[in-house]
Amino acid sequence: MSHDHDHDNELDPFAARVRALETILTRKGLIDLAAIDVIVDTYETKIGPRNGARVVAKAWSDPAYADWLKRDATEAIASLSYTGRQGEHMQAVFNTADTHNLVVCTLCSCYPWSVLGLPPVWYKAPPYRSRAVIDPRGVLEEFGLTLPAETKIRVWDSTAELRYLVVPARPGGTEGWSEERLAELVSRDAMIGTAQAGQPA
Repeated sequence: MSHDHDHDNELDPFAARVRALETILTRKGLIDLAAIDVIVDTYETKIGPRNGARVVAKAWSDPAYADWLKRDATEAIASLSYTGRQGEHMQAVFNTADTHNLVVCTLCSCYPWSVLGLPPVWYKAPPYRSRAVIDPRGVLEEFGLTLPAETKIRVWDSTAELRYLVVPARPGGTEGWSEERLAELVSRDAMIGTAQAGQPA
């Protein structure tokens, strides 16, 4: 059978596969799109990266909490009532003046949903998953983050058993800020390690 015509498809290959799978499962009555929309909205607008930003802001503000987060991130995060999907086993890694942390899942896309919300598309993409380990400095530069040559980059491979939260360095000029104000400087990308915390205006 001839197949020499073009298809009009505005979706990238990954999105097209998701759409096809969604269509098949819906037609078979195996999923409810309304229920999926509620779940997506919850993770995008109610959890998003907000929970993680509050964890980071508390660690910046409270040395005792920061120490607890270093020792037992799972319990420290749960103490703020952030638990659930893929957030059962957590480890916090702290950026310092000489070390920058970057998180990747080389096998699939393990990601702490209860803290960061939905994973970004690029986090699940094969190019990021492979290159973050091979050339982390180059990957960070593509995200617009150029680190000094002497800064060590440590890559953490997230798994089904353990997921990571990067605690970025606290920006200068934020002394005396409330946790709520500090949280506004913390982005999802900073907690993955592909960015740094925002600077105060």
